[in-house]
Amino acid sequence: MTDSLTVRDNRTGAEYEIPITDGTIKAADLGQIKLNDDTPGIATYDPGFVNTASCRSSVTFIDGEKGILEYRGYPIEQLAEKSNFLEVAYLLVHGELPTKEQYDHWVHHITYHTFVHENVKAFMQGFRYDAHPMGMLMASVGALSTFYPEAANISDPDNRQIQIIRMIAKMPTLGAWAFRHAQGKPYVYPDNDLSYAENFMSMLFKMSEVKYDPDPRIAKALDTLFILHADHEQNCSTNAVRSVGSSQVDPYSAVSAGIGALFGPLHGGANEAVLKMLRRIGNKSEIPAFIEGVKNGNERLMGFGHRVYKNYDPRAKIIKKACDDVFEVTGVNPLLEVAQELEKIALEDEYFVKRKLYPNVDFYSGLIYEALEFPPEMFTVLFAIGRTPGWLAQWQELIEDKEQKIARPKQIYTGDRQLTFVPAEERWA
Repeated sequence: MTDSLTVRDNRTGAEYEIPITDGTIKAADLGQIKLNDDTPGIATYDPGFVNTASCRSSVTFIDGEKGILEYRGYPIEQLAEKSNFLEVAYLLVHGELPTKEQYDHWVHHITYHTFVHENVKAFMQGFRYDAHPMGMLMASVGALSTFYPEAANISDPDNRQIQIIRMIAKMPTLGAWAFRHAQGKPYVYPDNDLSYAENFMSMLFKMSEVKYDPDPRIAKALDTLFILHADHEQNCSTNAVRSVGSSQVDPYSAVSAGIGALFGPLHGGANEAVLKMLRRIGNKSEIPAFIEGVKNGNERLMGFGHRVYKNYDPRAKIIKKACDDVFEVTGVNPLLEVAQELEKIALEDEYFVKRKLYPNVDFYSGLIYEALEFPPEMFTVLFAIGRTPGWLAQWQELIEDKEQKIARPKQIYTGDRQLTFVPAEERWA
């Protein structure tokens, strides 16, 4: 067998032939390697899934060494420049680009389903005035499962499709209402005359005007940001969606789990950390001292480096370009100069080049969000809205994958064994 791995167990001298498929071996195949029939077989130990594939997927391709990101085979650069978010959402969910008729049908249904039940509005109004928008989003998405109990019938493809449409449609409404709630402002209903990004802006910023007229440059920048966040392979939140979805629960509950994972500062909060870093630096003259602090371990360089990318994050290049359009409308964020100079110095410094620390998607996105007057706690909500089609595409792929089982990782037990229980009256005597 040529595509195989020969493993020799030095404890017993036995050799095993393990098949290699797509550059991987099945962890279960290692189970045959054991000392004797009474002992368990070999298992792999891989905290954080650093080198373990949990699924086969055709949704997103990443080559971290070369800085490549593709959705269904299409380069992210082409999609960001020539497509729009709803077309990209269709591509992720259906696996191919839509015809004109399919696209019009898709956009019509998503536009139609942007409204939510009035009881959802009452549910959201019940949160404290200072409730975090991500907590509100996570709870309200989970609550949708009670409004659509038929969503539990995940084996019906037509039923799955309508739930996917509903969720992509309602995420901006729920996100915008969480934003308005924090400001003590009345919730704004969707305007179906507007595009996806424009409608979101209307629900965020509309005040007393009869019709909100969004700036097309801002709408385009938001749409681009949604595209860039639409999917990113088996990251923490996608893994959460797949893991919870493996129990065959409804998609609202599975996506709510993904939102919970994204809520964590190690996943969705990096762009806020970048802004804090840039504010602490303050101006360009302080950058050399900051760089030395990073090298000495006294400072952390946020927005650089990525677990997957060992090259320039392709999304960061696109966001950098989108900054120009946004700042043309809002005025230049004074932190932009600091960011650009910091990037320039870091990319030329051997210390960072050697460690392959390049700007990632979070380095510039926070500057755009702040320019649009979003508070930092809203940054992750914007991320979640963009990521929803990817979560749903991954969830759907999981449901249709006959190899998938309910997620249940093995553990290595390290506690005590076979202790003798002593009754309380004796222990306390």
